[in-house]
Amino acid sequence: MKKKALILVDHGSVVQEANDALVEVADIVTKKNKLDFDIIRYCHMELAKPTISQAFDDCVSQGACQIIVHPYFLAPGRHSKQDIPNMVKQAADGHPGVSYKVTEPLGIHEKIVEVILERVKDKQ
Repeated sequence: MKKKALILVDHGSVVQEANDALVEVADIVTKKNKLDFDIIRYCHMELAKPTISQAFDDCVSQGACQIIVHPYFLAPGRHSKQDIPNMVKQAADGHPGVSYKVTEPLGIHEKIVEVILERVKDKQ
């Protein structure tokens, strides 16, 4: 059975609370996983661990043959368009036979607008 993995990647921070936020997001994604991912991991592009390479290696060691990487960034930019795909490719180079794709960042979406309005409403 081929296992599918999802890796969530944020920038990473020297502020632990910022890094912990991605852990919480990964926990929520794990609980709500309706896309049949067998493995869900999180990592940071820089400044914190686990790294992209570590998360990729972990997924492969758990039996993943297909890995989807999602940049947990709001807007497309150099990190989500260049840096993360390059880092994922480097990680994947050590695992021939494992396929991977990098998604678009969160971007513009009605649900994000709903969250913005919810946050604003809470402050009125």
